[in-house]
Amino acid sequence: MRELAGIVALVAGLWLAAAEAGFRSPESLVRNVYAHYGQGAPELSKGLPRDGVTARQFFDFPLRKAWSTPRAEPYDFLVQSPSWKLGPVAIAVVRRQYDKTYVAANFDNHGRRVTLNFILVNGPEGWLITDVETPHDSLRMFLEQFRN
Repeated sequence: MRELAGIVALVAGLWLAAAEAGFRSPESLVRNVYAHYGQGAPELSKGLPRDGVTARQFFDFPLRKAWSTPRAEPYDFLVQSPSWKLGPVAIAVVRRQYDKTYVAANFDNHGRRVTLNFILVNGPEGWLITDVETPHDSLRMFLEQFRN
């Protein structure tokens, strides 16, 4: 009986660890990023948090530390502005290439059109962001530029 309880506890712990990181589809990952930029509950309307838990849930290993390191950035890269009032977010998989999937996110922020291309990888933890690109920049370069 003890062995069975130990196995159940182990499986439950592994399930919870897997639930902390990654997402089941590329679209759900991007949709969950922008859930943090709404007009709803205050805890979900402050932008994507910069803590370690959020970094593990949304970003691949190399980008986690860069995301959660404190810095003084002039704007939030994921909405391309220091503030936001987003219109509907359109999400579409635009390309699957080897181990990466490219997902476009299009929306209006304060009436200005924004297009971002998320580069996602699928691993044991689920779907995670490896970079986000604009026509002129990438999240990795942006975070490196403004690191302390």
